[in-house]
Amino acid sequence: MKKGLGAGLEMIRIAFILLVIGGLLSGLVKLIYIGFGLKVDDSNGAWLVGVSILFILFVLYRNKLQFSGFYKGDENVKLSKRMSIILVSSSIIMLIIAPIIR
Repeated sequence: MKKGLGAGLEMIRIAFILLVIGGLLSGLVKLIYIGFGLKVDDSNGAWLVGVSILFILFVLYRNKLQFSGFYKGDENVKLSKRMSIILVSSSIIMLIIAPIIR
């Protein structure tokens, strides 16, 4: 597969991952908040939830999904363990404080 075509297909795959898996994670987080009697839809905390889901998807993509895609390149490397921990921890903290922010 040509490099340009592979990169284009990979961009479509990334958009699909963001929309589908991001939407599913968003729905799951919303169900968890509802289970605790919390609502973040109409607050600034909704932005934190969105950013935290993007962080999680970024770590998932860079550490797992990029190696099974259309684009095969030498620059495909995993995130360092430290960076992965920082991003996932930040994401969890944002999810925890999201209902507090109004």
